[in-house]
Order: sequence, then C-alpha cells, then structure tokens
Amino acid sequence: MREVRIGIIGCGGIANGKHMPALKKLENVRMVAFCDIIKEKAEAAAKKFGTPDAKVYTDYKELLRDESIEVVHVLTPNKEHSFISIDAMRAGKHVMCEKPMAKTAAEAREMVKVAKETGKKLTIGYQNRQRVSTLYAKKYVETGALGDIYYANTYALRRRGTPNWGVFLNEEEQGGGPIIDIATHSLDLTLYLMNNYEPEMVVGKTHKKLEHPEEGNIWGDNGVSDNPLEESACAFIRMKNGATIMLETSWALNINTEPSQGMCRLCGSKAGIGVFEDAMTINKVELGRAVDSVVDTSAGGVDFFEGASSDPADNEAASWISAVVNDTDPVVLPEQAAVVSEILEAIYTSSKTGKPVFFD
Repeated sequence: MREVRIGIIGCGGIANGKHMPALKKLENVRMVAFCDIIKEKAEAAAKKFGTPDAKVYTDYKELLRDESIEVVHVLTPNKEHSFISIDAMRAGKHVMCEKPMAKTAAEAREMVKVAKETGKKLTIGYQNRQRVSTLYAKKYVETGALGDIYYANTYALRRRGTPNWGVFLNEEEQGGGPIIDIATHSLDLTLYLMNNYEPEMVVGKTHKKLEHPEEGNIWGDNGVSDNPLEESACAFIRMKNGATIMLETSWALNINTEPSQGMCRLCGSKAGIGVFEDAMTINKVELGRAVDSVVDTSAGGVDFFEGASSDPADNEAASWISAVVNDTDPVVLPEQAAVVSEILEAIYTSSKTGKPVFFD
C-alpha cells in the first residue's frame, strides 16, 4: 500500500502503550511529527517511533500546517479531543481520536458535523471491536442465530482499580470517572454487536460511597481518597425498539470479581452470547436441553479478518490505515461513537437530576 504520513498529537500513556507501537509495525506508515505540551515527551516519542527527520512541536496548530501529513492521531486528555480533532479535519487531515469521542455530547455532535462538512474520515479508538472474540461475535450475530436481541448486560468492573496518574482524577480534563473511562468501551461494544444506535430513555445513578477507596487500590493512593469523581455507577437504557441494556461500571466497588472491562452479554429470542476479553460463550436450548458452549478464539483459527493478530491495537491500526488508503469507512463510525457519548452524558445527567433522560 502507498505511504501514509502521520502526526501524533499527545505523546503520553495511550500513545506509547497503544497507538505508536501498533503504527510502527505497519510498513507503509511513517510517523513524521510529534506534538506534546511537554516537549521532552514529544522528543522521546520521535526518537523511538519517528522517521529520522521527524519534527517535534509543542503547539498542535503548527503540526497541522504541514500539508504532507495525511492522518493525525489525537491522543490527548478528553477535554481536548473535540477541538483538536475539528481543527485537524478543517486542516485537511483524517483523524483517529482516542476514546471517549469527547468530553460532552455536544462536542461529539460537532465532530460528526465537521467530518461531514470536510469529507475527512473520523474514527474513535474503541479497539475492543477488534478483539478476536468480538470479531467472531459480530459474525455470529449477523447470521441471525440470536434472533431478536432484546436484552443486554454491559459492564466494566474493577474492585479496586482507580487510575491515579495523568489527568484521570481531574474532573475538568477527564469529564468523569469509570463511566467515561471504561464503561465507554463496554457500551460501544454492546451497541455495535446489537447494531442498535437509537436510545429512547436512560436512568442512571453514580456512587461515591467508599470510606477508604485508596485501601487496596492497585496503583496506591495519590489522590484516590479525595477526588470528586464517581467510584461506580449503574444505568438502565431503553432503546426505541424496546430492547433494554443494563450497565454496570466501577473503579472501586466492594464486589467479588476479577477485573472485567469491555464485556457484555446479549440475549435474543433464539440464543444468547457472552463476549469477554479473550473468550465468547453461546447459550441456547437444543432438543429440550440447555446447552452452553465456549468458542475457541485462539488467533490461529481466525481467518475472517485481515491479519491474524490477537492484539486488538494492532488490528485497529491496520484496519484504520487500510480505510484511509482504500477510501473506505473505518470500523468505528463517528455517528456511532457520538451515540455512546450521548448515553454516557445522559447517565450523569440522570444521576444529578434524579430523573430519566429522554431522547428525541
């Protein structure tokens, strides 16, 4: 495939842990520019992942002036996602923006609007769609084997796993706690598998109740005990076709469970499935007996998607660059990601007002 020149905006944890290593593996990708408000971070990223002549910036607008850059990855705190992505599209760049799409639903809607106006591709970093278990589940659902999908559980639960670095505990920069941080992945996965993006009503409640949330936290205290963000939340989501979704999420909760992020269960009129990080289960009734089966999702047996990697970050990067080169739709459409943001915001609003939130 032809060469794709990429600029990286934001050289922190998600850039170093996910995006840049995955892009580096693609032979036709050249990371030619790096921007971070902390210059040393941009310089380190350029040295490790960039071309020999890669440029370093502390002002993203200067990076956007480089007309040779075709694609920009926006990997900044949530507060900056929308305006940087919008500026990049208006500068003629295709944009991969890390999740969540934006801090607010209004910002997400504006991003969709600008993508349509400019004709630039915009996608969001919901890499769980590229897990082997998800790829199989999507194919399975599309066969109609579940029938009418009318009930779902979506959950992202940690017993004591409150992140305490970067801006995770900064409400202004982050926009919220586990709802916007990890439940966003699970909800996206659920809506994607259901192929249902028409919410009718949301009722939600956030909680901050633990007396000592820092005790047992896997990353220690460092602000965990006195930050203002929710520790856990639950919500009931009713879709316009009558389907219902129960959402549960937590950074810290007295619950006997292993960490379970990006997980969901779908229940249909014919059968049900559970989709987990590295497994998928099918449950149904055959010949009058309850039958449960586990799908072998080992990478070696997967032949229905390009590449054979079991790493969703690698698959996400390859799929995204393929969409740019071949002028096709990305796996995550901005209109879909905007609905996720709408529902997440509705959970916060419902919790604050004590009332359900209805959609037009």
